[in-house]
Amino acid sequence: MSGWFAAIAVYFVIWWTVLFIALPFGLKTQDEDNNVTLGTEPSAPRGPHMRRALIITTILAFIIYGGFYYLFHVRGFTFDDLPMYLPQSN
Repeated sequence: MSGWFAAIAVYFVIWWTVLFIALPFGLKTQDEDNNVTLGTEPSAPRGPHMRRALIITTILAFIIYGGFYYLFHVRGFTFDDLPMYLPQSN
């Protein structure tokens, strides 16, 4: 049970991070569209784009999680394999 829970938790963290990366891509402002609605900021989004952002986020998160799964479960990579910086003491 904990294996599935950990997998879902890691996927959720990856998904949430990718969402914040994907949100500004493809966004057009009202100012860029030369159609500013009265009472709104010119930098406000032109229209809704969340569905596209959520689909892109889900696909990218799945690909990134697939790479994570491959490294850690198929190849046996661990955090001990990462080089560590240890300061020299005099």
